[in-house]
Amino acid sequence: MSHQTLTTHRTMPPLATVFYALAAKVLEWEQRQQTRRALKRLDAHLLRDIGLCASSAHQEGRKVFWKD
Repeated sequence: MSHQTLTTHRTMPPLATVFYALAAKVLEWEQRQQTRRALKRLDAHLLRDIGLCASSAHQEGRKVFWKD
């Protein structure tokens, strides 16, 4: 199924809307977890390049995937 199919102007059935929202949330969580894992692997000079100190990066990297 292409992205275009999901973004048409037709209304999805209620159950499909629920599953689509759930899938979108799971993808968001996965991306957040991957980003936090990558953040934990950065060394001090790379953290400075993105404007973070090591303690802030460590604190962010420890968060669970479902928390913003």
